[in-house]
Amino acid sequence: MARFNSDFIDAQTLERYDAAGFGRPVGMGKKPALLIIDVQYRTTGTRAVPFEEAIQEFPTAVGEVAWDAVGNISKLLEVFRANDWPVLYPHVAPKREFDQGALGAKVPAIMNIASRGYDFVEEIAPREGDVLLPKKHPSAFFGTPLASYLIQTGADSLVVVGCSTSGCVRSTVIDAFSYNYRVSVPSDACYDRSQVIHDVNLFDLDQKYADVGTTEEIIQKLGQIASN
Repeated sequence: MARFNSDFIDAQTLERYDAAGFGRPVGMGKKPALLIIDVQYRTTGTRAVPFEEAIQEFPTAVGEVAWDAVGNISKLLEVFRANDWPVLYPHVAPKREFDQGALGAKVPAIMNIASRGYDFVEEIAPREGDVLLPKKHPSAFFGTPLASYLIQTGADSLVVVGCSTSGCVRSTVIDAFSYNYRVSVPSDACYDRSQVIHDVNLFDLDQKYADVGTTEEIIQKLGQIASN
């Protein structure tokens, strides 16, 4: 039976995916890399407040659930730092008028984010040696040298965290899968503005493109890699 489910995934859906053979785990490789996607104040807000209050500061902020995820990302980051594994930060750079494109037309609010919103959340900010990867589109692979960096570091699997589960996380995971990377997604280290959308996307990713588990479950697997 499927490993990831929620109150929003009905029994018939679980049974159908399992009967069709989806959702089998693929595990990790020997050298994982951590992708921390768009964990900037524009997606979290500067304080852990409810969604309705967070969007008064930044219209794209998620609020409390984002800060819960930040705590779990911090735990994962500590493991990657301790093992000297690659850490990369795909992130949206400040939008300019010529950046509008289809996304700016679809979500006009993203074109008017205050500059402070693009700062990395201090608790998990990059440090020297990390790879900063500005991007213009949802997938961290599209139009960026991410694949080249991963080859250079020797990474053979990815742990993908950040925002949003249904957008940049999802599109990056699918592209990573398409490049034949083994991908893990900690369900409580990524976030979205709707629990329904978060859960449904995690379920779909777990069935087709990645292994989804909790932060603690993934840290246990990382510990097994580190001890070998």
